[in-house]
Amino acid sequence: MTNWEEQIDAVWSDRTLSDAQRIERIDALAEQRPDHDARALFERAGARDSAGLEAEAEGLYRQALDAGLDDEHRAQAAIQLASTLRNLGRIEEALEMLRAERERGGPLADAAAAFYALTLASKGDPYTAAAVALETLAPHLPLYTRSVAAYAKELAAPPR
Repeated sequence: MTNWEEQIDAVWSDRTLSDAQRIERIDALAEQRPDHDARALFERAGARDSAGLEAEAEGLYRQALDAGLDDEHRAQAAIQLASTLRNLGRIEEALEMLRAERERGGPLADAAAAFYALTLASKGDPYTAAAVALETLAPHLPLYTRSVAAYAKELAAPPR
């Protein structure tokens, strides 16, 4: 981990900072990077998103993704952008992004599924949302994996 990343982590870990202070510190650190640096754009987006400034965050997330984030941060940016879109009322776009991220797999596939379920609930589809959440949870259970997976399929099935 570079010194810059450690400084970014320290800002995110500092619970005494207000949203405005966090944005200010992240922006100052981002200025240390080259223009259009994907990671700096991602951090700036996250600071605004965390502060409830979704409209400002959206453009920065898109710029970060276009600039070419590494796999770990690309997945985070996709999930966070989709969550931002959900908060902005753009449910279908959010669902499409989260579906793609979930299908891509990788270490954040379950996180993408969690946000996919939240977005389905926001859409007014609580049964499918619960099915997605249970389907994702089932493999992690010490017992009842098959039962929970079967109930998830039942919930996802159209009503008779």
